[in-house]
Amino acid sequence: MTKVKGGPTDSGGPVEVPEQLSILPLRNSVLFPGAIIPIDVGRRKSVRLVEEAISRERPVIGILTQRDARTEDPNDGDMYAVGCAARILKVIKLAKDNFSVILQGVTRIRIDEYTQQDPFIIARVQAVPDPATTDVELDALVMNLKDIAKRVIKLMPELPKEAGALVDSVNEPGQLADLITSNLDLQVDEKQDVLETFDLKARMRTVLQFLSRQLEVLKVREKINTQVQEEMGRNQREYVLRQQLKAIKEELGELDEAGGDLEEFKEKIAEAKMPAEVEKAALKQFERLKVMQPSSAEYTVTRTYLEWLVELPWSVSTEDKLDISEARDILNSDHYDLEKVKKRILEYLAVRKLKSDKKGPILCLLGPPGVGKTSLGRSIAKAMGRKFLRISLGGVRDEAEIRGHRRTYVGSLPGRIIQGMKKVGTNNPIFMLDELDKLGHDFRGDPASALLEVLDPEQNNSFSDHYLEVPFDLSKVMFLATANIIDPVPPALKDRLEILELPGYTRDEKRSIAKQFLIPKQIEEHGLDGKVMELTEGGLCEIIDSYTREAGVRNLEREVGSVCRGVAVKVAEGSKDKFTVDAKDIPDFLGPQKYMSEVAERTAEAGVATGLAWTPVGGDILFIEATKMPGKGTLVLTGQLGDVMKESAQAALSFVRSRARWLGIEENFLEKTDIHVHIPAGAIPKDGPSAGVTMFVALASMLTGKPIRNDVAMTGEITLRGSVLPVGGIKEKVLAAHRAGIKRVILPERNQKDMVDVPDQAKNEMEFVYVKRIDELLPLVLTEMPEKYGKIPSGGGTTMITPPTPGQPPPTTA
Repeated sequence: MTKVKGGPTDSGGPVEVPEQLSILPLRNSVLFPGAIIPIDVGRRKSVRLVEEAISRERPVIGILTQRDARTEDPNDGDMYAVGCAARILKVIKLAKDNFSVILQGVTRIRIDEYTQQDPFIIARVQAVPDPATTDVELDALVMNLKDIAKRVIKLMPELPKEAGALVDSVNEPGQLADLITSNLDLQVDEKQDVLETFDLKARMRTVLQFLSRQLEVLKVREKINTQVQEEMGRNQREYVLRQQLKAIKEELGELDEAGGDLEEFKEKIAEAKMPAEVEKAALKQFERLKVMQPSSAEYTVTRTYLEWLVELPWSVSTEDKLDISEARDILNSDHYDLEKVKKRILEYLAVRKLKSDKKGPILCLLGPPGVGKTSLGRSIAKAMGRKFLRISLGGVRDEAEIRGHRRTYVGSLPGRIIQGMKKVGTNNPIFMLDELDKLGHDFRGDPASALLEVLDPEQNNSFSDHYLEVPFDLSKVMFLATANIIDPVPPALKDRLEILELPGYTRDEKRSIAKQFLIPKQIEEHGLDGKVMELTEGGLCEIIDSYTREAGVRNLEREVGSVCRGVAVKVAEGSKDKFTVDAKDIPDFLGPQKYMSEVAERTAEAGVATGLAWTPVGGDILFIEATKMPGKGTLVLTGQLGDVMKESAQAALSFVRSRARWLGIEENFLEKTDIHVHIPAGAIPKDGPSAGVTMFVALASMLTGKPIRNDVAMTGEITLRGSVLPVGGIKEKVLAAHRAGIKRVILPERNQKDMVDVPDQAKNEMEFVYVKRIDELLPLVLTEMPEKYGKIPSGGGTTMITPPTPGQPPPTTA
């Protein structure tokens, strides 16, 4: 039995180390003489050993470290041959087979022979105490160890201040080396090397090497700590600590280069096939992202920006279908008429077939609501084999909606153009800008100006979004814009558009569209079929004439849907009959008729003339009424008229006064007469010069007492010299006259060229008269001429176009 002096923490009395000791294997840790450590005991042999030591009062046991911590039942070959004798200070029973044991190292031991394996390991050991020698070299080593240890303690703020005093209190070289090693962050095999080094000088040199390495690491950490604090500031403590840890690992060569899912960005950047300039910017942001911590605000901003870059279709295109015949069939099957637009699309496809790098046109479909502008875009995409994308510009007032916000703003995003390109996934879609004329324009912004770059084929190959800050090529995109009226569109933007006008539909065209598209669609959508419901030709015409008044067919489809719902109710109630809906049945489904025929409102009465007007939703007819009463020569105008229209009435009255003798009326008729001109529908604002002709005819009819034909409508601006000037909206006005059953339309001579856009059906069913001067009007519109009517002044030049005889081609002059 060997007696060894106690460690630095006990009373200093000798501790007896028996020749045979019970051996307790230790995992992931090394016990040094003088050190106190707590351990959990749970393995079967270890529990039996602790129970035996407690029952027989054997407080000293042997502690050996396992070579492999994963070995569950170690034997003599699985443990190091040098360990430490330990005294059991305290045992706490945690559970039936689980103890918490506090051990104090006593002295080094070396295994001579294992004598027992079960129920626990017993071995014959030999104590190896440190020799009590001293010399100058040992003293120098002790001084170096203490000096470096205290410097390390100063650089480790997590250690208590008493640690330096503890180091100073230990004078024995072996105890000092063991104390420092037990508190260093070393690998198990490194600590075991120190434990197995019996030579004091060699042991202290080894510990001095480890301690010097720790000091260098701490110096580097201190340097990094200073740099990081200067860079990041005081408010990011968590970020600083993480940055320190990362820098330390990098200095030690232990940093894992795999940045988690960040490496996926590098692959996506390569797969996206970006332009060189964009790829350079993306890689720069990727390198920045790698050195950021996920907890920082800048990390999220940079990551989101990279996600936008890699998900945009820089090089993804769909292949165009350049079969002209197939495209024509698709357009014809989806839309009735609209020949001008179809022709333009087929021309573009033909040019693309001959010249593949042709830039996409910027088409603007202009027309009243409900004529199929938006749905036409989908058909164009289908015909060309491209993806379709639509954004609505109605009410957009901020140019950032087009160009995006800068990344410096919280929650910033790209504009609608880039968002749409990401959503559609290709760089050559059909991109529809719906409701272009509804863009906002006030002190808050002008998005129309932001669209100038987007809708210019010479510039949009390098479109710059404020969020991306790199150019994106929009030259392969085919842009389609839609608008009801072109006047609100700024001139610079209008100049970039190729405008294709879509006229309103005639009565027969509406009937054909309803039969081919609307009625089958509504019957299917309401769960019916042709065996259950049939809408006759008469019923359809009744809906068109008495329940809708529009240039398009949107309300017509809505009313057809109402009829289908009425039939669906009866079918759902159990009716087995087939419902044939005729004209007489329509009021049962839609109620009383909403619109009376304008023919019924037109009466051959003196002073009432029929004019033609243009509105944003198509053309319309209007009635101008004139009457006279005793008075003092006052002209009264009512009907919510604009200034230009009031001036037209003044001009018409002045011309009538100048032609009083020619009209057969007294030249001073206005001295004792007041004249009142009224235009019904007084709640609707009206303006423009095109009613001048109609006002003159109404005044002339009222003053001469001769009625106006009820099948005649007219439009045109007048001058005091008697000329009839051209006006706009001829196509819409003619179609409105056609819908109203007008048989003769009087137009300015210089508007004859505009008749090329009027549908053939309207041309064939109406008579068109083109006049150059006001004096030519009255014989064309009055039912009878005044008795005292004078000779027409010189300068007239009436051109009359009558409808062709059946079977003959329409006149080419129309």
